[in-house]
Amino acid sequence: MSDNGGEPEATARLQKLFEGHRLTPTQRRIAHCMVRRAADAPFLSSVELAELAGVSQPSVTRFAVALGFDGYPALRRHLRDVAPATAGGGEGAPNEYQQAVEAEIDNLRHLASLLADPTPVTRAGHLLAGSRPLPVLGLRAATAQAAGFTYFARKVHPDVRLLDEGGTLLADRIDASVRAGASALLCFALPRHPREVVEALEYARGAGLTVVTVADSTFAPVARHSDLLLPAAVGTGLAFDTACAPMLLGRVLLEAMCDALPDAQAHLEEFDAKAAARGLFVE
Repeated sequence: MSDNGGEPEATARLQKLFEGHRLTPTQRRIAHCMVRRAADAPFLSSVELAELAGVSQPSVTRFAVALGFDGYPALRRHLRDVAPATAGGGEGAPNEYQQAVEAEIDNLRHLASLLADPTPVTRAGHLLAGSRPLPVLGLRAATAQAAGFTYFARKVHPDVRLLDEGGTLLADRIDASVRAGASALLCFALPRHPREVVEALEYARGAGLTVVTVADSTFAPVARHSDLLLPAAVGTGLAFDTACAPMLLGRVLLEAMCDALPDAQAHLEEFDAKAAARGLFVE
């Protein structure tokens, strides 16, 4: 069997088949294996595909069902119809890593088109700037997004509180923020969406906070518990989601918040002066 990834048409059709489906890491591993063996995929048995992907045969069956087929035989019949194998000819086709990058570029372009109307981001900036303190929530996959926002926001906002640990203390920390005077909460919510994030947002709104959420979709589970939801798609072409668009949207929110803080520039200049005096950074 060929191991060259098949013709570009076969690869593209497989990628199209997988788009729009929320696959588990194991299922993505199977999908990546099929893309790499695009020319052979329509003729692989479920056992052969499982061995190539390094997963169990039942995982292959569940993968086919997740794509909307009755089972793997139905998926294989579909592949023979829409992506017939052809020997050779893989030269010039983008590999799976390049495809993941291109998908992220598309996500960024989509975000740019959404930002053509800056009104939601401007409103969010005012809400975040006016909340003292400002709690920032992000659990599991969204922890890095929340932490990155918090790191920079603390340079211009007087009191930013990172909520990056779940459990029973999460509600306590929300309550503490409310008692201290918080009026808004910023949440980064990325798939797979933890149940406790949904519950935390419901609790925060019940406590009187205005919830601003950066999520992967306007249909994300957190949408119904958000007062202002700003969508930024994630990439699903690799084993783990890529979140370039949510990260960039977080930086855009920082900019909008700085615009709403009259002393933001003064704080930044003060930080730069102190950093230079301490020799904090190696130039």
